[in-house]
Amino acid sequence: MRKGGLRPGDRLILTKPLGTGVILAADMRGLAPAPIIENAIATMVQSAGPAAGCLLTYRATACTDVTGFGLLGHLLEMLRASDMDAVLDPDAIPALDGAVSFFGRGIASSLHADNIAALSALGTGHTSLADPTAALLIDPQTAGGLLAGVPADRAAACVAELRELGYRAAEIGFVTHAANGEPRVHLEQGAIRPLPEPAVAS
Repeated sequence: MRKGGLRPGDRLILTKPLGTGVILAADMRGLAPAPIIENAIATMVQSAGPAAGCLLTYRATACTDVTGFGLLGHLLEMLRASDMDAVLDPDAIPALDGAVSFFGRGIASSLHADNIAALSALGTGHTSLADPTAALLIDPQTAGGLLAGVPADRAAACVAELRELGYRAAEIGFVTHAANGEPRVHLEQGAIRPLPEPAVAS
């Protein structure tokens, strides 16, 4: 699977929740309770192998891992390689327990600032780090999940199988035609609606 190849209408699927960067930063300050750290570590050590196999089964059109550039940075790489834009539903993006509350306390990874420039792809209204959604989108991940585009008629079944495999997977948005120039990522609450009856993988 490659970063390029996304097509209009593809659903964006994320296999792991976000937030390892801010949780590890909180741990370094002695502010993260043990259960939150244990949960984050369990997520980080979860192998991407079964998830990759599942995404292949459901004919993923493009895929990348989510690491140091954060979800937004890696999504933008995919959109540039595919000449596409995307819509994300902030309410659908999974976060590790504790991550959002740590952002609210002003905690962030030391690498967080390196990813701020990516927020310009969101347009006005979502570029402040005081916005927990913006902060989560650029949180640098350690051993993060996979981000993939999956044909719309296969996405629901793909997410269901990923969850059966033990992943906190979620459909977080979809791909659209590029307007022009640099790729744009539009945040739309409620953008994720029920999908058609899932197709059987073959």
